[in-house]
Amino acid sequence: MSSYILKRILLMLPTLLGVMLVTFSVTQFVPGGPVEQLIGQLEGSDAGGGEVSSSASGLYQGDKGMAQEQIDKLNALYGFDKPPLQRFYEMMWRYIQFDLGESYFHNKSVMELIISKLPVSISLGAWSFFIVYLTCIPLGIRKAVRDGTKFDVITSTVVLTGYAIPGFVLGLALLVLLGGGSFFDVFPLKGLTSDNWDELPWYQQITDYLWHMVLPVIATTISSFAVLTMLTKNSFLEEIRKQYVLTARAKGLDESTVLYHHVFRNAMIPLVTGFPGAFIAIFFTGSLLIETIFSLDGLGLLSYESILKRDYPVVLGSLFFYTILGLLAKLLADISYVMIDPRIQFDSVDKTS
Repeated sequence: MSSYILKRILLMLPTLLGVMLVTFSVTQFVPGGPVEQLIGQLEGSDAGGGEVSSSASGLYQGDKGMAQEQIDKLNALYGFDKPPLQRFYEMMWRYIQFDLGESYFHNKSVMELIISKLPVSISLGAWSFFIVYLTCIPLGIRKAVRDGTKFDVITSTVVLTGYAIPGFVLGLALLVLLGGGSFFDVFPLKGLTSDNWDELPWYQQITDYLWHMVLPVIATTISSFAVLTMLTKNSFLEEIRKQYVLTARAKGLDESTVLYHHVFRNAMIPLVTGFPGAFIAIFFTGSLLIETIFSLDGLGLLSYESILKRDYPVVLGSLFFYTILGLLAKLLADISYVMIDPRIQFDSVDKTS
């Protein structure tokens, strides 16, 4: 096992390097970089907003515009006076030491920003993850047992309809309908808690937090039910039709014993091993737009604002963080697959990865 884990970790390095190299290269050709953003702010043209760092505030000349000498100073301030390859090498060397650099516009380290925003994204991702799994697995088992019945057809229609609805579209619709947009003012419009949350007693703090989470969680999970429900159904159907199930039934075992004592463990293998990847998928794919729509101050909103402002240290640092989590989730999925099913060897997992 240790040799396999070491091999996978070594294989992560070129993947991580390739992702960062491609993203870094793209940022070099995108117009309107951080220097242009800052020049626009200093000259009074609203070129993207954000906080101007104090180290650059002394370069402002009022209505005279920016001289080339001062633009060169800005390029030197942000490191753009160096060749791209040198900047990429220095960036990756810092990343190896878990130094993700400093934000151009927040006057904070990228690591500090990520840590401060992480609880919001984890909260949204965790609620969505548990709701999806706790709903889809029982539903998928029920659909497998009642395959082809009216219940199976109706539930398939419902989950596939939800799958066809983009989360951000549903989020906007929920805000308009239930968030006081045009119809009913039932749920909070934005944020994770109310403004007076600190003044509330602990039990009201809990209910206030849960009340704020209702709409974002619905918007995040609506399109996630179909895949896991159908995967659960097909996995159980495949096991139910195997010879050992027919043998168990022939021995007189009741259907509940056959299903939950014999079929359940084998059918759950692909579902359990998908836990790490599923959490990462819900955590990241839904966070960007949902956090932006509902004004949740998490990693998704931070990444979105950083892209608009061309805050490259935050963009690249966040991507580095996301990529490492994704690669580790894949490794954990493979390890859990072998631990759950001893018949699977690491060599066979490696060949199918």
